[in-house]
Amino acid sequence: MENPLKYFSELRDPRVERTREHLLEEILLIAIAAVLSGANSWNEIEHYGKSKREWLKTFLTLPGGIPSHDTFNRVFAALDAEQFEQGFAAWVASIAKLTAGEVVAIDGKTLCGTRQAGKKQLVHMVSAWAGANNLVLGQRKVDEKSNEITAIPKLLDALELSGTVVTIDAMGCQRQIAAKIVEKKADYILAVKENQQLLLDDIKDSFKMLAADAVAEHLDCGHGRVETRRCSVLGDLTLLDKSDDWKGLRSLVRIEAARFHKASGKTELETRYYITSLAPEAERINSLVRQHWGIENKLHWVLDVAFGEDLSRKRAGNAAQNFSLLNRIALNLLKTDKTCKLGIHGKRLAAAWDHPYLLRLLGVDN
Repeated sequence: MENPLKYFSELRDPRVERTREHLLEEILLIAIAAVLSGANSWNEIEHYGKSKREWLKTFLTLPGGIPSHDTFNRVFAALDAEQFEQGFAAWVASIAKLTAGEVVAIDGKTLCGTRQAGKKQLVHMVSAWAGANNLVLGQRKVDEKSNEITAIPKLLDALELSGTVVTIDAMGCQRQIAAKIVEKKADYILAVKENQQLLLDDIKDSFKMLAADAVAEHLDCGHGRVETRRCSVLGDLTLLDKSDDWKGLRSLVRIEAARFHKASGKTELETRYYITSLAPEAERINSLVRQHWGIENKLHWVLDVAFGEDLSRKRAGNAAQNFSLLNRIALNLLKTDKTCKLGIHGKRLAAAWDHPYLLRLLGVDN
């Protein structure tokens, strides 16, 4: 694996020069190594560094010894989050070769432990997930007085998306976002809900009055339930008001899902609607929509269960945002490693116990 640190070499050190007891690149490396090895807090990163001091000295200079947890907190709270994320995106672009037609799912995640005293606002991150590569491609923080609509275009700007299919939930169903995706030479599938009520009504009317161009069904069994997903697609946009406002729009999609729960014997019915720049190919679109949920199962769930992200209490400055990026760096390194056959939790234990394995993950020559 290529060492990610070189992609952060342009990071501006936020500290006053005369107060710098530790090298910024060594603070970064110790933090990444500690998170890879199971650390979930600044105190745990400090404890990791002190317990590994003699080993770390074999390839680091450590002019001020191991930084304290307060130092880690202050540095990451002050570190320019946008610069950090740009370096992350550049590193991922160097290791991820996106395939034609690959799904890039974009979705938001709230860091539930980040509410500061006296404030209602939580830190909310929007991430891009490459399903086939099993990698986080990038992330952006949602501004406190805004929502995902403003964060998604910034995230799209930072990514190389040519030839991919970008999937976003209803919050991202905006004309400017569709246009941005097409400008990036990618296709889109955007969920449509009540936030685009006129569009939603036109789509429903289209499926009532026009015959579908193609229909495909898919059956899923597992976790005590049986799910049937029936996908219908329409290429006729004549009943849509101002359809030309949606750049690249080619098809309307309706997915009717029926979930039968074996334990209760009950069946849940749900109908969802989408717009897409893809041709009306029901089988393909049904599969692509299904792949979108990989961002929940393979990213958000793993970050909460394996990395304890929802329990995080980091609140100062950019600390929560930057620590979330440390988690995603670690997750990408662990996901791309093929030498260890354990799950994420097992790989983190292996990184803590096995120095050669940790160095392979980091791409560091000892």
